[in-house]
Amino acid sequence: MEAHGGGGGSGSLRRVLVLAFCVAGIWSAYIYQGLLQETLSTKRFGSDGKRFEQLAFLNLAQNVVCLIWSYMMIKIWSTRSGSSSSMGAPWWTYWSPGITNTIGPALGIEALKYISYPAQVLAKSSKMIPVMLMGSLVYGIRYTLPEYLFTFLVAGGVSTFALMKTSSKTINKLAHPNAPLGYGLCFLNLAFDGFTNATQDSLKARYPKTSAWDIMLGMNLWGTIYNLIYMFGWPHGIGYEAIEFCKQHPEAAWDIFLYCLCGAVGQNFIFLTISRFGSLANTTITTTRKFVSIVVSSVLSGNPLSAKQWGCVVMVFSGLSYQIYLKWRKLRKLQKKRKPL
Repeated sequence: MEAHGGGGGSGSLRRVLVLAFCVAGIWSAYIYQGLLQETLSTKRFGSDGKRFEQLAFLNLAQNVVCLIWSYMMIKIWSTRSGSSSSMGAPWWTYWSPGITNTIGPALGIEALKYISYPAQVLAKSSKMIPVMLMGSLVYGIRYTLPEYLFTFLVAGGVSTFALMKTSSKTINKLAHPNAPLGYGLCFLNLAFDGFTNATQDSLKARYPKTSAWDIMLGMNLWGTIYNLIYMFGWPHGIGYEAIEFCKQHPEAAWDIFLYCLCGAVGQNFIFLTISRFGSLANTTITTTRKFVSIVVSSVLSGNPLSAKQWGCVVMVFSGLSYQIYLKWRKLRKLQKKRKPL
């Protein structure tokens, strides 16, 4: 990775401080967002003790906040750079990934009605399993033994965790306990995310000048359009129910606003991390954040895990850590090859 800033110790110190700032930003934003997500999916609001059942509304709220945020950032950067127009992908090209990016996260959030937050985080951490499965079966890609090893660790940890008995305290907090349905929604979420990521990569390849803010704007624009049609396109859409619930329970509306704000702030730190330190550093930070989220949920939100379940958590994150190590080693080899003699 290239060094940024001045030479010597001052440049290195500045780089370390920026990295620490990114870690603190990503961890605080997404760990708190996870707590809010769990609160909105399990808490009984008001004297009537009603649950917020319209969890998909969170995606619309998140789309609107991130749409406004990304538009503001594009305007700020274009003003500073003196450029009035973006040379990235046209806004209409995001219609396709916008569909999967609307459905996928909705399924992931909906899963919290049926499984606990730690279980959802673990399930969504196994993203490489459908990717490798599709790559092997459909495209005939051959993977190395270490790649199969870390995939086995992750798949084994998630499946064993899913088969273990959940504590009665955790089950009582769920709206509709149903582990097979909850895990099924998470894996569908991963499948849609895979298509979204692949399409975004294709757009960046076709339009190299596309910035992270361009992608954020395009994805959230189409997400807002699709969610508005789905939630308000007919008289009894869930959008009307969600707004009525927020009117009756203002504390839920405040939690939704903070949830969206955390998502927008977290995206800023992710973009900063990738631009300064690369995608591998970002993967490391977000992976460790997921582990910390499970610990925080278990301690603060009353989701006790047994010793065997913690063993599964360690197994999954050992696999993910090994995956990061393999990527780091591959990156180091590439850097040595490119280094002039």
